[in-house]
Amino acid sequence: MPIVTTMHKARVPVHIYTDDIDHAALQQLLNVASLPVVHPHVAAMPDVHAGIGATVGSVIPTRGAVIPAAVGVDIGCGMNAVRTTLTASQLPDNLARLRSAIEAAVPVGLGQHDWDKVRGSSHARAGRPLNDRLDRIVAKHGGIMKMQRKFVQTWICQLGTLGGGNHFVEVCIDEEERVWIMLHSGSRGIGNVIGRYFIAAAQKDMRRHQVNLPDRDLAYFSEGSTLFDDYVEAVDWAQDYALLNRSEMMRRALEALARHVPPFRLDGEAINCHHNYVARETHGGERLYVTRKGAISAREGELGIIPGSMGARSYVVRGKGNPDAFCSCSHGAGRRMSRSEAKRSFDRFDLAAQTEGIECRKDAGVVDEIPAAYKDIEQVMAHQTDLVEVVHTLRQVICIKG
Repeated sequence: MPIVTTMHKARVPVHIYTDDIDHAALQQLLNVASLPVVHPHVAAMPDVHAGIGATVGSVIPTRGAVIPAAVGVDIGCGMNAVRTTLTASQLPDNLARLRSAIEAAVPVGLGQHDWDKVRGSSHARAGRPLNDRLDRIVAKHGGIMKMQRKFVQTWICQLGTLGGGNHFVEVCIDEEERVWIMLHSGSRGIGNVIGRYFIAAAQKDMRRHQVNLPDRDLAYFSEGSTLFDDYVEAVDWAQDYALLNRSEMMRRALEALARHVPPFRLDGEAINCHHNYVARETHGGERLYVTRKGAISAREGELGIIPGSMGARSYVVRGKGNPDAFCSCSHGAGRRMSRSEAKRSFDRFDLAAQTEGIECRKDAGVVDEIPAAYKDIEQVMAHQTDLVEVVHTLRQVICIKG
C-alpha cells in the first residue's frame, strides 16, 4: 500500500511517498521546503535519496523562481523505450555479439563519435536546428564555451552517445515475450557545462543580494531577472538536446539490432520522459515552475518508464494524475548506497552473481552499479500505486553501461 508521510518542520510541508529514507535526504528535503520561493509543498518520490543540494527523487514547485542545482547538471536526463514486433525466440543465441554491435553503434563511457566522420553528415544535420539557439545562449554567456574544450565539436560528437554512470541501453523482454529496446541518458557534456555555469552564477547572485540559504547549492534565480530568462532558455535547449540524443541513440541501436535478427517493425508509439528538468505547469489553479529532480511526469493517462537496476525488472507505467504528487512518480529504483560505498562493499564476483543470466559488463569498472546498491524496485513500485499503474513489466537480457 502507498505510504505518505507529511513533514511540517519547514516553511511548507513535505509529502513523502515512502518509509525508506535516510537522514541526509530528509535534511535536504527540509532545506528545500524552507526556501521562500517553494509553494505549496514538496513531494518526495519512493526512490528518494540524497543528492547535491536538492534531493534526488523530489518534485519542487516554485513561484517566480528556478533553482539550477535542483535541475542538476545532467539536464534533461531521461528514458526512451520502443516495443518491436520481435519475440524473445527471434533473438540470436549469441547475445554477446548483439551487445557488441550496439556498443559499436552507440559510443559508451567517455567515447564519442569521430568529428571527421560526423562533420557534414546526417548526424550533424540532426543537430543543426539546435545550433542557432545555442549560439544565442553562448553569445550572452561566453563562459559556457570556455568551460568545454573544442566546444562545437564536442556537443555534436556526443550526440547519440551514452555516457557513463547509471546510463544504459537495454534489450528487454515483456510479459508477452515481446522485445523492447530501452535506454537512459541525458544532455552529456554540454548539459553538464550549462548546469555548472548557471549553478555558479546563481550562487554569485545570491551572495550579491546577501540572501541567506540553508545550502549554497539551493541558490535560485528570480523571475524578471536577466539570469532567470537566460537560464530558462539554456535549460530548455539542454532538455531538447537530451531528447535528440536519446532519439539518435535509439536509431543507432535499432539499426544494430536489425543486422542480427529477422525483419521487424516498431509496435506502438515510442515512450519518452525526462526525469531531471523544469517545466511551467498549472497546479491547484496556479502557474508554477515544477522541477523534477529524479522524478517523471505522471499525468492521467501519460505513459512513463521506471527502470530498476541492471539486475532487476523495469516498468512501463500509466500516470494517474495524482495532484498531491504534482502528477509525478519515481524515475527508478533509487540508490541505497553511494558509488564509493558500493565499491567498498562489493567486487566483480558479487556483480557477476547478481547479474547472472544477463549479457552485460561484469568487471570492476561497473561495480558501483551493482543491483544491491539500489533500492528494491518492487517496494518502490508498491509505494506508488496511487501515482501510476503498471502497463508492462520488462526484464533485461542485455544491459550496456559505460
